[in-house]
Amino acid sequence: MPKRTLQPSKSRKVKRHGFRKRMAYSKGRLVLKRRMKKGRKIIS
Repeated sequence: MPKRTLQPSKSRKVKRHGFRKRMAYSKGRLVLKRRMKKGRKIIS
């Protein structure tokens, strides 16, 4: 049987969508602010 399509990598996910990546950009900080305001358990 062939491999599944998605082969997720945790390090890649963190590098692209992690907290530090969000904090590096002004729009990213806005994303975090909105998610905190909404009361998300996981903000990034």
